Amino acid sequence: MRLVLADDAWLAREGLARLLTAHGHTVVGTAGHPDDVPALVRETAPDIVILDIRMPPAFTDEGLRLAGSLRRDHPDLPLLLLSQYAEPAYVTALLELTGSRHCGYLLKEHVLDARQLDTALERLAASEVVIDTAVVRLLLDSAGLRDPLASLTRRERDVLALMAQGLTDRGISERLFVSLNTVGTHVQRVLRKLDIPSGAGDNRRVLAVLAYLDHTPPR
Repeated sequence: MRLVLADDAWLAREGLARLLTAHGHTVVGTAGHPDDVPALVRETAPDIVILDIRMPPAFTDEGLRLAGSLRRDHPDLPLLLLSQYAEPAYVTALLELTGSRHCGYLLKEHVLDARQLDTALERLAASEVVIDTAVVRLLLDSAGLRDPLASLTRRERDVLALMAQGLTDRGISERLFVSLNTVGTHVQRVLRKLDIPSGAGDNRRVLAVLAYLDHTPPR
């Protein structure tokens, strides 16, 4: 795959580039500052962009905000965000910004596992969502979810799987050949059976998707 890497730490950036190159990927561009990434993406048209979450100037969530900007300009571009820390809030924000479509969030320590990194890139290229297991478990624990998928019917699982692919209710209705009202009913049943707090607002669908990702074996 053709990749763009953005990380302010030269050693981390070059180390990851060498690892990816050794496994047959092509790094078409690197950047140490988020402001340099949009032009780099336009010039190189990569298959996937890998971003550090905390970058200059404030080292807070620059990579996350950059991901949102790239998704607006390139709706189908897969994005992989890397972090040293398990930050559930960043995951929910990433899924909301990207519509839960071909995006990923991995801890840097796990990126050193070449097999896991290759699998993540393949899944992103296939328009899947990849979230580090350690972060998913933190989110599900905070929501009080325990083995939540067991109570879902087959059709409710189908609806949840399509939600995880980033489809809207209308998209789900067209895929399953059912009415919008039927989809809405299934979605509400899924949220209720997963026992997701009603006060979670827009994060309810995100938490449902995370539950699905955590309890569904990768293909």
